[in-house]
Amino acid sequence: MADQVAAMCDQLVKAVNVIMDAETSQIYRLEALKFCEEFKETSSLCVPCGLQLADKAQPAVVRHFGLQILEHIIKFRWNDMQQQEKVHLKECAMQLLSNGTHSILDEESHIKDALSRIVVEMIKREWPQHWPDMLKEMETLTSQGEAQTELVMLILLRLAEDVITFQTLPTQRRRDIQQTLTQNMESIFTFMMGILQINVEDYRKLVSGMRAHCRVAVATLNTLAGYIDWVALVYITSGNCHLLEILCLLLSEPELQLEAAECLLIAMSRKGKLEERKPFMLLFDDVAIQYILSAAQTADGLSIYQKSRRYIFLKRLCQVLCALGGQLCSLVGSDVEVEVPANLSKYMEALLAFTTHSSQFLKSSTMATWGALFRHEALSKDAAVVKMAVKFLRASMTNLVKTGFPSRDNNPNCEYSRVDFDSDEDFNSFFNSFRAQQGEVLRSTCRIVPLEAFRIGAEWLQYQITSPIDTGDNASKTAEGLCSLLSPSVVQWDAMTVFMECMVSQIIKSVDEEKLPIDQSMELLQAVLNYETKDPLILSCVLTNVSALFPLAIHRPHFLPQVLIKLFKAVTFEIDHEPKAPWTRAVKNVRRHACSSIIKICRDYPQYMLPCFEMFYNHVKELFSSGVALTHMEKCALMEALVLISNQFKDYEKQKAFVDELMASVVAEWTSNEIRHVLWNPDTFLSFIGADKVVTEQKEDLSFCLYAILAVVKRAHWPADLEEAKAGGFVVGYTPAGAPMYRNPCTAQFLILMPNLLALIRTHNSLFLPENMARLSETFSRAHEIMDSEKKVVLGLSHHLLDIYDSPVCKTTIERMQGFFCTLYDNCYQILGSAGVSLQQEFYNIDKLAEGMAGSAFVSLDHVPDHRLRPMIHILICVFFFPFDLLVLSCPQEYYESLLCPLLGPLFGYMLQRLNMRWQVINQRTSIKGRYDDGFSAVSVSCSAHRGADRAGEMSPEARGRPKTHHNLYMSLLTLSFTSLSWKDATNCHRTASLVCWTLLRQVVAGNLLTEAVTWFFTSVLRGLQVHGQHEVCSSTLSQLAMLIYENLRPRYMELRGVMTQIPNINLEALDQYDHRLMDPSAQKFGEKKRKDQFRKLIAGTVGKALCQQFRKEVHIRNLPSLFKKPKPDKDIVNNEPLGLAALFSPKNDAL
Repeated sequence: MADQVAAMCDQLVKAVNVIMDAETSQIYRLEALKFCEEFKETSSLCVPCGLQLADKAQPAVVRHFGLQILEHIIKFRWNDMQQQEKVHLKECAMQLLSNGTHSILDEESHIKDALSRIVVEMIKREWPQHWPDMLKEMETLTSQGEAQTELVMLILLRLAEDVITFQTLPTQRRRDIQQTLTQNMESIFTFMMGILQINVEDYRKLVSGMRAHCRVAVATLNTLAGYIDWVALVYITSGNCHLLEILCLLLSEPELQLEAAECLLIAMSRKGKLEERKPFMLLFDDVAIQYILSAAQTADGLSIYQKSRRYIFLKRLCQVLCALGGQLCSLVGSDVEVEVPANLSKYMEALLAFTTHSSQFLKSSTMATWGALFRHEALSKDAAVVKMAVKFLRASMTNLVKTGFPSRDNNPNCEYSRVDFDSDEDFNSFFNSFRAQQGEVLRSTCRIVPLEAFRIGAEWLQYQITSPIDTGDNASKTAEGLCSLLSPSVVQWDAMTVFMECMVSQIIKSVDEEKLPIDQSMELLQAVLNYETKDPLILSCVLTNVSALFPLAIHRPHFLPQVLIKLFKAVTFEIDHEPKAPWTRAVKNVRRHACSSIIKICRDYPQYMLPCFEMFYNHVKELFSSGVALTHMEKCALMEALVLISNQFKDYEKQKAFVDELMASVVAEWTSNEIRHVLWNPDTFLSFIGADKVVTEQKEDLSFCLYAILAVVKRAHWPADLEEAKAGGFVVGYTPAGAPMYRNPCTAQFLILMPNLLALIRTHNSLFLPENMARLSETFSRAHEIMDSEKKVVLGLSHHLLDIYDSPVCKTTIERMQGFFCTLYDNCYQILGSAGVSLQQEFYNIDKLAEGMAGSAFVSLDHVPDHRLRPMIHILICVFFFPFDLLVLSCPQEYYESLLCPLLGPLFGYMLQRLNMRWQVINQRTSIKGRYDDGFSAVSVSCSAHRGADRAGEMSPEARGRPKTHHNLYMSLLTLSFTSLSWKDATNCHRTASLVCWTLLRQVVAGNLLTEAVTWFFTSVLRGLQVHGQHEVCSSTLSQLAMLIYENLRPRYMELRGVMTQIPNINLEALDQYDHRLMDPSAQKFGEKKRKDQFRKLIAGTVGKALCQQFRKEVHIRNLPSLFKKPKPDKDIVNNEPLGLAALFSPKNDAL
């Protein structure tokens, strides 16, 4: 036997060396690996060979393999081993713990980890029933030295992780072990606290051997962290929070502070009853808060590269402070009557130290806590918090400035950013989110100290206005003296602008009107209006400040014309250089910004803009006739603003006359014979826009007309007040339910324009026909493909930050044509969607509306590519029919039959066919074969699907009694919903299963359903489980849906049982019991949770697994005799014999 073991060990050592040798060929490595795996699976020499290879005289790699063999034996052969073999293996493992390792500082960490895994695997199978003295044996081991103590800590940690965190055990075993751990938790915590204190004291005293004690202390802290997360809070807070006090003291020990902070973080993040968390407030006492404050305030004086561990500690300490703040906000003002701590100011100073740290990540980590403090009903009124709010505002002046790009070295932030972010794009994305967080907190802060916030913002704005522009090292490449996005002046203006926006919006809400600083605000606004700059990036910030201060300007109406003049100048903004040079994106953004500001002002304050209407209108007419370079979007934006103001006429005839005048040129152009001929004929359309030519000048007339139509249809409206609407002539009658029916001033215009609009949609769809695609010239052969910019968005690619704004916008001919087609297509559907909401009854009453829309939007859909079909679906369905439920609520029920059903029915049917085809292509590409061989063959499922889909409308008398359009719509939607469950789109599956499927099926579940339809519904859900079962959310939702179908339909349809019996590995006896309880009225009924668990076990064979789990060897852990409380005896037990509890954990002859 010994010779066999020795010979086999020699072969295994050679095999391991071959596997680990970098020079070994792949063939030899695979052969060696196969030999080792076959040995572990089949050899009877595993235990003696594993023990021999694990001897500490062997090299580390061989020892690790020997320990792996032992672990494999325990995990996969333990149930087949004799009791004597188990006892022998356990004793050998304990011997390895005792003297099978090198000293704590010399031993490899992976050897310690492997050895601890062996012991934990035995514990999971035998403790406490067959190994009652395990904890005592572990405690005894710690007396043998630091190495054994560390191993014990690793064992306790892994045990807690497997049982509590990862839950890798069967339910009963997990319950037994967790219950026993809980019963012994007081002694376990006392044991760990003792080990920690002893080793920390020895670490502080000794010069030699201090590293060993430090290593033990670190291991103990890590183990404590694994228990603090789930044990009862009483163990954490016992002894007047002695554990937390020790952890706070350890924050000053460089070698232990990170692990101590981890433990504190876990403790402070605990939830539970407020009464149990009340002791956490002891951390606000002088000693604890002083240690935390001193650790926080020394946060920014160390080299990031030399002190990377220190930086991680700072992150953890910051999280500790934030978690402590969360506990504070939960407890103060609650029923447990916790007073505001006296050291609250010290706590906030510590938090502020991180808010002013050079690391942008640390700054952002504190925002949620500041927000909670400043929003808290009681704390926000505390004098210390009010005082700190002002400091926070001052700190925000620095934090809002976008600095710290990893690629640069012009700020201390950059050093930390290179650790936290992979690229400038990564940092930029983070900072945008961080700034949004700051904005929320700033608004809360301004509610506490509104006037102080205004003073700070006013000083900052005045300073920026008087400061000279500093382009820095990042001057613009397009013109001398202009800034780039990273220029010092731009980043300062940008930060100040964010501050002003947040501050002004809040002081208006927080301060009474008579106390508003109107005069000071107007001084600021006048200074901003007088400020002149030719830098587009700074001018954009100036415009934002104008918009921010405008709500205060309405109290001084004489400022409004000045504001409009400033915005009008920005609409026509250009840089003084070559007049024919293309605009940079920064210039285009200024002009677009000005247009948006005008629209926003006219939308939010139309009543204040009404006196300026004539001036506004005259200026727009002058701009349009002067030949000033305006894009069609800019023209339409100004028209949109005029329409918004005109809504304040509150006179139908006057507003209609204005709209007619405004749209006269557009109507004339759009309805002309030339345009009509172009829009109704694909050949003429392509020739008109030049898509069949090599070189062309794109026609802008069509785009302008569509933008103008959209602007007017979207914005023209009747007064919100019914009496004003009546007086103005907007009400034309009432519905049978008594709701008023309005008329829109733009209806007449829209009705004239609509025929050509529908013709354009039909023509655009026809452009994808092969004969029309062939008419495209070589230059525009890719005109209908996805634009490169859209591809980059999908792929997550971005331009360099400076290139976005600094380079001229020079689109190629093909890019312009692609953009033209894209906007043309989108705007057509946007107009239809807006018309439904704006015109309401007048829109629904259009003669043959459904036929007209179906004859245009649904023409040639087979040839329309997906990227074009998607916006049509989104706008036509989500906007036209469900624009935040506006149209559904406003659409009278009498129009459902004539409009909604004729459109949605065919569309849903077509989308089902098209999506099925698309998913077939995707499935063929992935080449993943479905596992339906065991009773769920693809053929039978497919046939069942077709039969169920074909006959879904014949499922009940109620369905047969519905109108045909309702019937078709219902059939299409039901089939589409259940079919989509097995598409490889987990998000869609979850939404459909949870929101749609049962909602639809429940309507007819009480009727006489066809057998084929019932089985198809059920198998569709099971097929979805097979595809998406690896995702817990989908698995839970689909299981619930399957149970609903089974429980509601099984009593009437025996065929469902036939489907269930085909599920692989189903327990037929359990299925019989489930059916008996379901169908027998006198049978015992279980609660919903237990029924769910039973049903999930029944259908477990259909639940798909992730690829990484499909070939994993199953670990089977047998249950031991259950631990349970004996029933209470009837007699008095005070003077009775011993209860026998001690015997439960006493060693037995057959125990380990």
